[in-house]
Amino acid sequence: MLNVLARARISRVLDPIGAALARAGVSPDVVTVAGTVGVLIGSLGFVARGELLIGTLIVTISVLTDMLDGAIARARGTSSKWGAFLDSTMDRIADGAAFGSLAFWLAIEGRKSAAAAALLCLVAGVIVSYAKARAEGLGLRCDVGIAERSERLIIAGVGALLEIAGVPYGLEVVLWLLTALAVFTVGQRVHVVWQQTHRPAAVEQADRP
Repeated sequence: MLNVLARARISRVLDPIGAALARAGVSPDVVTVAGTVGVLIGSLGFVARGELLIGTLIVTISVLTDMLDGAIARARGTSSKWGAFLDSTMDRIADGAAFGSLAFWLAIEGRKSAAAAALLCLVAGVIVSYAKARAEGLGLRCDVGIAERSERLIIAGVGALLEIAGVPYGLEVVLWLLTALAVFTVGQRVHVVWQQTHRPAAVEQADRP
């Protein structure tokens, strides 16, 4: 949802930066991988040890940096299926590292409910992304969702800030809320795909030999 509403504004900020990096010969693939490496460092090196402040800062900067790859590709006019594949794959690795590290630290701290919520956030987030990828692979549209990747990362960041500020149960509540939103998003995408595959024209075409 945020991607659709804020895409024009974000592009106005990122496109000039992307154009400058493209002129400097920076590859969008390099930026994609670098952003993921940054998330891995912030997550595995700091979040997993409970150092949420610096970990969240590194992850946030890395995610913002990763958003530049599309701007560079547009400036170079080299958008490709490979770039889309690499970007999606790196996103899954980054999400796994972030929520997995958080779940690990919470489990070590004996906060079982919060750790379970973090794991469910990870699983639900993967399903959200898979549902869209599978639908598009079948030639269907699936651009819906109240909690896409951008929203999930922002909400998780809010939870980390609440934890840093010492708000009781703040992180746990946010993680359970995020889980619920992700599950709802899966439902939205399943519903949209169901509608497209059960339209009279689609059913008639599927029944043809």
